[in-house]
Amino acid sequence: MNSPRPQSQGLQTEDIGFAVLVVLISIAAAYLLAPYFGAVLWGVVAAIMFQPLTANLTERLNGRKNLATSIVLFGLIALFVVPTILLGINIANEATAIYGKVSSGQIDVGRIFQQILNALPDRIRGMVDEYGLTDLENIRRQFGSSITSGLQTVAGRALTVGQGALSFVAALGVMLYLSYFLLRDGQRYGDMVRTSLPLHVETRDALIDNFLLVVRATMRGTVVVAVVQGVLGGLLFSVLGIEGALIWGVLMGFFSLLPAVGTAIIWVPAAIYLFATGDTIKAGIVVFCGVFIIGMVDNVLRPILVGRDTRLPDFVVLIATLSGLELFGLNGFIIGPVIAALFIAVWNQHRDRRQAKADVAGSPIPPQTKVNAERAAEEAVAHPS
Repeated sequence: MNSPRPQSQGLQTEDIGFAVLVVLISIAAAYLLAPYFGAVLWGVVAAIMFQPLTANLTERLNGRKNLATSIVLFGLIALFVVPTILLGINIANEATAIYGKVSSGQIDVGRIFQQILNALPDRIRGMVDEYGLTDLENIRRQFGSSITSGLQTVAGRALTVGQGALSFVAALGVMLYLSYFLLRDGQRYGDMVRTSLPLHVETRDALIDNFLLVVRATMRGTVVVAVVQGVLGGLLFSVLGIEGALIWGVLMGFFSLLPAVGTAIIWVPAAIYLFATGDTIKAGIVVFCGVFIIGMVDNVLRPILVGRDTRLPDFVVLIATLSGLELFGLNGFIIGPVIAALFIAVWNQHRDRRQAKADVAGSPIPPQTKVNAERAAEEAVAHPS
């Protein structure tokens, strides 16, 4: 007759073996999905953002889930996918045109720099002379070549997209196909993931809820603000007749992701150039619109869209966004803040657990104090700061 101990050891070995198998298969699955990581990510993001809308529409359509999902998906294609493709094509065409003007000398970087230099006060111009920044040939060679290479890179995307059209279409198809099923059955898949995570129930639910809050807050507070600021900046530059208004508008939307600095990286140099070339009225319009219209969008819209869903410090958002963009490309502006928020949430829970154990090991906690501590812990997880 076998003793219980060998059976326990055998069961433990089988459990360890199964855990190793789960980890290896998960790594293999992640490696398999790597070529379409961006498509899968945006499909998941679309489902997180619009699955509640799909569920609401399904209820209004008397439970016709497929019809509701199709309506939402076609709406996403019309509102986001098609405009993004058209915007990319127009940016490539505009960058190609500007690159041609820079190459042919129609846009002279050295002359532009000289105009700005002449408009500076004598004291500032003297400081510029001390640092040797008046060597126009060197400025034209270094700064001009940097602009030229940058425009050439953007313009070359048109050829790259043409050559990789099949991969682009495949990735877009994967994203839309995945979005359809996640929008339709997202609640069921979410429950499967939730119950499969090897975590305590309270920890698991808090982390998943925090993840969903951060993704929704990032998309609402970042993408919407970036689009609005980019559109306003592009329209402003277009009305004033500034060359490459579409590209500058897109860059304003991109730099709006950065806290504190934001769109000023684009419109401040534009205002300086307009002032240096004698267009003081246009320069004043750019400054006024940049401060009181484009700049106020962030101050007004972001608190309304984000609310208290996520309270990450500005320096954390800046570092997480820049690092995410560096590591993951465009996908990083979502991945970076999400990782940072989950990092803070996990360590907040770890701190609360240690504090709870220390309180239990010490003196008994009065009932009201315990309730207050639990509420504080829940608040820290839901709104990490």
